[in-house]
Amino acid sequence: MAGCLLCGGGKVDEVLDLGKTAPANNFLKPEEAAAGGETLYPLRLSLCRACGHAQLLDLVPPSAMFDHYLYMSSASSTLTDHLHGLAAKIVRSLDLGASALVVDVGCNDGTLLEGFGKARIERRQGVDPAANLAETARAKGAEVTTGYFDLALARQLRDTHGPASVLTMTNTFPHIPDLSGLMQAIDVMLDEDGVFVLEAHYLMDLLDLCAFDTIYHEHVSYWALTPMQALFAAHGFEVFDVERLPIHHGQLRVWAGRKGRRPVAPAVAALAALEEERGLTTKAPFETLVARIEDIRSNLLDLIAEMKRKGGRVVGYGAPAKGNTMIAFFGLGPDDLDYIADRNTLKQGRVTPGSHIPIVAPERILEDRPDLVIVFAWNFAEEIARQFSDYLGSGGRMVVPIPALQDLEAVS
Repeated sequence: MAGCLLCGGGKVDEVLDLGKTAPANNFLKPEEAAAGGETLYPLRLSLCRACGHAQLLDLVPPSAMFDHYLYMSSASSTLTDHLHGLAAKIVRSLDLGASALVVDVGCNDGTLLEGFGKARIERRQGVDPAANLAETARAKGAEVTTGYFDLALARQLRDTHGPASVLTMTNTFPHIPDLSGLMQAIDVMLDEDGVFVLEAHYLMDLLDLCAFDTIYHEHVSYWALTPMQALFAAHGFEVFDVERLPIHHGQLRVWAGRKGRRPVAPAVAALAALEEERGLTTKAPFETLVARIEDIRSNLLDLIAEMKRKGGRVVGYGAPAKGNTMIAFFGLGPDDLDYIADRNTLKQGRVTPGSHIPIVAPERILEDRPDLVIVFAWNFAEEIARQFSDYLGSGGRMVVPIPALQDLEAVS
């Protein structure tokens, strides 16, 4: 990477090296894994000296990650409820009429657009490069354009549908390397009073929870509010409200519009002040992160080794992309984990990228009753505890590795 993605500054400093990994969502068919030829890319996090923006040093071509995509928002009932709630809140907060145009960039399987439909929004437009997921989103009643959202596509959509009242990006904003181009496209797509609503993993929560597994090649940026404000200001926009959310490992929901169009909530200045107090754009918190990652790795590998010495069976639950960061950096493979169970039917029957651990249906855990289950989808721990309450209640053991190794307890 030539320089900072945000400010163009020429000097970014490496703050974390997670080795080389395959693209985290590139789950393979067994025959593809057997054929070999997977490409591994360096996974290194850096910090810009000029603006303090956290970003990857090494970028992977988007076509290698997004043209065929196996993550589905609807695979989690927690996330589905969250996205439907977001749609309802946007409609209510902005007093949108049924004929308002909403555009969801990175619409995935259409779960958020489905929520807008439930809120009686008739004009729902999605954009996503993954053709396989676009069909699922269309089946839920939305229009979907297959492609990458850029200035040309924004002009095409505006010419066809007119300007949008709202543009949303949930867990897509961190994927975009061309930040200036993105802001130009948003500017074209939105009407004069239009609102941009984004949700993204929040850097402060990543650091607090040691959620290093959120770092993978799809996420080229790791956002704090302060650098985001600088990006928006450079393009005539401003953040007028901000919320911290518990979903995933902690997210930031940002409401932005053209400068001066809406009153700015006190929460914006308050969070910016907290980031300055915490030194979020400095190297110090990343040095602490590195030490905590080493503790997690040591504790988890010791636990797996102990279970194996006793002849126990160890498996995983949840095959999120981020789990593959942990698996790769910790050096886990089929000798350590017999399989990983996941509810996403698109992943079942495949193997994890790089490590080639088989993915199976969740029922396998109830059939096999393994001695230890490592929960890689730890951000949905409560939902998983409910799902496996019988297994846990009858002596089964599930552990979550982050923010520190701990046992999961049954939830009725």
